[in-house]
Amino acid sequence: MLKVDLRDIANGPVDTTGRLEPDDAVFEGLGLPLLGPVDVSGQLLATGTEEYLWRGHLRGQLQVTCRRCLTEVTLPLDAAVDVMFSADPDAADDPSVYPVPAPITHVDVRSAVREEIAFVVPAFVLCREDCKGLCQRCGADLNAGPCGCTAAAEPV
Repeated sequence: MLKVDLRDIANGPVDTTGRLEPDDAVFEGLGLPLLGPVDVSGQLLATGTEEYLWRGHLRGQLQVTCRRCLTEVTLPLDAAVDVMFSADPDAADDPSVYPVPAPITHVDVRSAVREEIAFVVPAFVLCREDCKGLCQRCGADLNAGPCGCTAAAEPV
């Protein structure tokens, strides 16, 4: 359950668990390189009047491309997140707070899952630290060995 009815919080923190498939509507338009479903777990608790803290954990796998040799790399997604939801209009400009319209009846953590995954996807990935990349002349993967080009590449 990733959408919490706030009447349930009156008895204390509410557990949130769920699984989001890569084709879930919440990820639409992001182009996230998800390799499979994202398992979501956490707890939502009230921290003040119309303010709620979600402490969550995201698990899954990402498939990204090495920036040097262009091979596909599978990365684990294993991220702990702390997210604040608030109906306070003064908090709406704070990028660390997810605004929710008042009066709040439900908190849906899926929007936070979407954003938090987008934050943890690395911009530049290497398949390994010593990746040699591609030959600038012929495009061969230099991790597999010398490419065999006989002439040195001309400076650009």
